[in-house]
Amino acid sequence: MDKQQHRRVVIAGGGTAGWITAAAMSKLSVGTIDITLVESDQISTIGVGEATIPPMRVFHQLLGIDEKEFMKATSSTFKLGISFENWGNKDEKYIHSFGTTGKGSYLAEFVHFWLHGKTKGHSEDFGDYCLELQAAHAGKFVISEKPNINYAYHIDSSRYAKFLRTYSEDKGVKRIEGKISQVSQNEKTGFIESLSLESGQVIEGDLFIDCTGFRGLLIEQTLNTGYEDWSHWLPCDSAIAVQTKSVEPAIPITRSIAHESGWQWRIPLQHRTGNGLVYCSKYLSDDDAKKLLLENIEGETITEPLLIKYRTGKRRKHWNKNCVALGLASGFVEPLESTSIHLIMMGVIRLMRLFPYNGIDQSLINEYNRETNVELEKIRDFIILHYFVTQRDDSAFWRHCKNMDIPDSLKHRIDIFKSNAHAFQEPNELFRVDSWTQVMLGQGLMPESYHNVVKTMSDKELEHFLTSMRDGIGQVVAKMPKHEDFLQRYCQVEV
Repeated sequence: MDKQQHRRVVIAGGGTAGWITAAAMSKLSVGTIDITLVESDQISTIGVGEATIPPMRVFHQLLGIDEKEFMKATSSTFKLGISFENWGNKDEKYIHSFGTTGKGSYLAEFVHFWLHGKTKGHSEDFGDYCLELQAAHAGKFVISEKPNINYAYHIDSSRYAKFLRTYSEDKGVKRIEGKISQVSQNEKTGFIESLSLESGQVIEGDLFIDCTGFRGLLIEQTLNTGYEDWSHWLPCDSAIAVQTKSVEPAIPITRSIAHESGWQWRIPLQHRTGNGLVYCSKYLSDDDAKKLLLENIEGETITEPLLIKYRTGKRRKHWNKNCVALGLASGFVEPLESTSIHLIMMGVIRLMRLFPYNGIDQSLINEYNRETNVELEKIRDFIILHYFVTQRDDSAFWRHCKNMDIPDSLKHRIDIFKSNAHAFQEPNELFRVDSWTQVMLGQGLMPESYHNVVKTMSDKELEHFLTSMRDGIGQVVAKMPKHEDFLQRYCQVEV
C-alpha cells in the first residue's frame, strides 16, 4: 500500500488494557494522533488482575501520574513481593521479593558467597540478606531515600480503568459507547478499515488496537492470526475469582498458595481482599474448585464467584496488518508473577517507539513482533520454573508438572544453576538474577558447586561480610513503620 500519515487510532475495547493504551498514547503522542476508544457497557471485563510489579512505577512517572492520587483512586496497597506457599514442597514457603539480595562481586553474584558461608557454618536463609524480603516478613513499609525500597502495588483494576479513563479523556481521547457488530476490511490488502456498531455508527481508522480480551475480535476473529498453545507447559486452564471483606490489616505482599491441582491467590487492598483459585480442569472440576476456594478464604464474600476459562499461549503475530493486539487479546501467561498489566504497558510503549507515522511498514511489524515474542518467552520460562522445579509428587497434577518436558531455554538455566550456581539476566529481560535465584532456591534447587573466587576471602572476612549485612538490614527494618500505619498516613481511602 502507498505510505501515508497514519494518525487515526481506534482502540477496540476498554477495561484495563484499553485505558492503559489510551492513556499512554494520549500522553506520548503529544497531539499527533487522533485516538478513539470503543467499548460497550454490555460487555463485562475480566478485571481481576490486581497485583503488579515495580516497572509500573516507571510507567506512571512517564505519564506524570501522581502516586498518592492514583493509590487513593484505586484503593491500592504496597507490594514487596510474593509469598509462595506449598510450592517447592507442602508446608514450606518462601518469598520472591522485588529487592536485591546481598552484594556480589564482578566475578560472582552474592549466592556464591552465601553458598560458601553455608560450608563455614552460616545457616541463615538466603532471604535474610534482602531488605524488601525482610520488610515483607515483618509487614513493614516506608518510602524514603534511605532505605530506597523497590516496590509495586495491589490495585483495584476496575477502579484503575476508570482512573485512566478520566486521565485519557482529559488529554483528548474520544470514548464511544457501543457494541461492535462488524469489522470491515479492504478487499485488496485485508487491512481493517472500520468498525460498525449496532447503533449503525461507523468508526474509521488507520491503526486498530485490539483490546477485546480472550475473544480477539480483530486480531483473531477478523484477521485469523493464529494462536501458539503453551498449555503443555502451563496446564492450568481455569480460574475462579471472588472478593471478600478485609478481616485484618493489609500486608505488603501477595500470597500464592499451591494446592493439589493449581494455586490460590490472596491480594489485600485497602477496602477488600481479592481471592482466586487457578487450576487445571483435567484434575479438578469447576464445582470442586469453587468449593475449595470458598472453603479457603477469609471474610464475608462481597461478589459472586466468577469462573474464567483460558488457554495459555500467545498470538502468532501480535501486530498483523494494521492491527495490534494488547492484553488478553495478545495472549495469556497465567498471573503467577503478576505480569499481565506489565505486558500491556510494555506493549503500548513498544508500539509508540515503533509507531507507523509514515504508514504501515513490514519492518516495523517484524521488529514489534520479535521484541514481544522474546519478552513473552522469557516470562513464560520463569513461570514454568515454579511448576517444574518442585519436590511435590502428592497429586497427579504435580507429578505431571515435575516430569513434563520443558523449553530448552529453561533447561539451560536450570542446568547451569544446579551445577555452578550461575543465574543470569539477558538484555531487556524482565526478571533479574535476584528473581531467578530466589525462586530456584525457594523451589528447592540447591547448586552443587560455586565460584572459587569466594574462597579467597578469609573466614573472618566472610563472617564480617555476612553478619554486618544481615544485621544492617535487621536494624533498618526494625525502624520502619507497619505497612498499615504508613498507608493511613500516605494514601488512605476515605470511606
